[in-house]
Amino acid sequence: MRRRITDTSRYLSYVLRHAPGAIGLTLDREGWADIDDLIASARQAGHTLDPRVIRAVVEGNDKQRFALSVCGQRIRAVQGHSTDAVTIQREPALPPERLFHGTATRFLDSILVEGLRPGIRHHVHLSEDIAAAAQVGQRHGTPVVLTIQSRQMHQQGYAFYLADNGVWLTGPIPKTFITT
Repeated sequence: MRRRITDTSRYLSYVLRHAPGAIGLTLDREGWADIDDLIASARQAGHTLDPRVIRAVVEGNDKQRFALSVCGQRIRAVQGHSTDAVTIQREPALPPERLFHGTATRFLDSILVEGLRPGIRHHVHLSEDIAAAAQVGQRHGTPVVLTIQSRQMHQQGYAFYLADNGVWLTGPIPKTFITT
């Protein structure tokens, strides 16, 4: 069962964050998909999804990557989108003094020259927790945690948003706000 939950989580991340069109699924502007439509679209694409496993993924995901609607009939990824079809409306939030970004050491030279960019995603993802940032960096190689002067950025007009799962989101971060 554990393997099925992991596989379903990865599949949901792919479909709900990056490529709903790959299975013919349409997300609304806030990223929501009807669970029955998701299951039917996945089936047509040759992938079997079970509603109980989907709920187990949402409820048991330690990073809270997904959310169910109040009625329990819709699902969405709470952040990390790269599809232009999704533009979740968030209220700007006052960030803490510092936030952290985990990356791999192989990207460090480029970041220190160019700053941080969202890449294919809509936002740069930041954490209030150094350990969580380090864990993110580990996924890409030898980790390094960058300190972001988020309050200073905010005071200079940069917008920050807090996703439902506690991940801080912002646009490109100039190198002047980054320290190692």
